[in-house]
Formats: sequence, C-alpha cells, structure tokens
Amino acid sequence: MAQDIKDLAELTRRLRAFVAERDWDQFHSPKNLSMALSVEAAELVEIFQWLTEAESAVLDSDRRARVEAELADILIYLVRIADRLDVNLLQAATRKLDDNARKYPVERVRGQALKYDEYD
Repeated sequence: MAQDIKDLAELTRRLRAFVAERDWDQFHSPKNLSMALSVEAAELVEIFQWLTEAESAVLDSDRRARVEAELADILIYLVRIADRLDVNLLQAATRKLDDNARKYPVERVRGQALKYDEYD
C-alpha cells in the first residue's frame, strides 16, 4: 500500500517517477494532458448528470467511490500539466483567489450567483 502524499510537491515528484518508469513523458504534452483532464472532468459530470440537487449532495457508497476516483484522475492530470508548464498551482490559486475577491466584493455579491459583469 502506498504512503499518503502530504503536499503538491510530493505528488508532483511521485507522478514524475511513475511516468518516467513507464516512459510516458513522451505522451504527456500539455495538449494531451489537457485533453485527458477534460475527459476526466466529463466523467465526473456524468456521475451527477441525472441526479437531483438533493441526490448529488448525499451519494451512496458506490457513487462516492466513483467520484473519488474521478477527482483523483483530475488532480493527477492537473498536477502533470502544471509540472510540464512549470506552473506553481498554489501560487496560481492564490493569485486567482485575489482576482476573484476584487471581481466579487462581498458587499455586492453575497447570496447571488451572478458572473462579475452581471451584478449591479
């Protein structure tokens, strides 16, 4: 059984080793990884496709296991793309949160599900 991974840096190292052992780096272009990420995201969406809002919030154990597997696939491809393009995901996420805080000030958007250019 594999040891738990503690952070993105360790996940990145483990993925690099996994890919290198299999000589898969030749297939892991940003284009191919992006396409694979999109497929995995679609597989996640498919699990929820015909569920009601309430059903989507309380998953049975089979569906929850499938969601977990798809989320893991998504994370793996996302980390691989970031590694190939030398993007620090935590820094990028921090910048994006800061941008979103500016676009969506609490006092203007609280309780609304509007895009930043749609609210008054």
